[in-house]
Amino acid sequence: MGMRVYTGKPFKDLMNGNYYPLENMKKSVKKLKASENIHLPTLEYGQYHLILTPKSKWPQGSAKHWQKEKGRARVDLTSQPNTTPLSKDEPDVIPLTRCALLDACVRKCFNSEPPIPMKTNIITHASTDRNADRHEIRLEWEYEGDSKTPKLLYLTMVCPHKPPKS
Repeated sequence: MGMRVYTGKPFKDLMNGNYYPLENMKKSVKKLKASENIHLPTLEYGQYHLILTPKSKWPQGSAKHWQKEKGRARVDLTSQPNTTPLSKDEPDVIPLTRCALLDACVRKCFNSEPPIPMKTNIITHASTDRNADRHEIRLEWEYEGDSKTPKLLYLTMVCPHKPPKS
């Protein structure tokens, strides 16, 4: 299975329906708090997807491959050093790796009061991109006016042009 299903509109709409708008994010936080299978203060990217959306609702059977694809992304991002601060309101928090930054951003969204909605996007590198064979994350906070408190996270996962052979 290629990345096509994860980069398609049905998958993105399904996932984003869990995190946006704020009311949906609040429902997701409530669901996660009620789950015995997750601990919000130590949440990592990828742990919550199957709790919020049962496998049967994922398009084209994509849940079947989620653990493998998520694992590949986490391993790839863990090998990439990070120098980007978490956010304007936490400029001294600089996670050591891109994976740690991703986890910190997701934790911030789910653990803030009120929670911070997210809009996610999954795209694939072009063959000519630098590091086209690696995962990349692009994280952009939206702020209200001059505020340093984030109100929305745009999370883009960029998948390799050609995923590694299984």
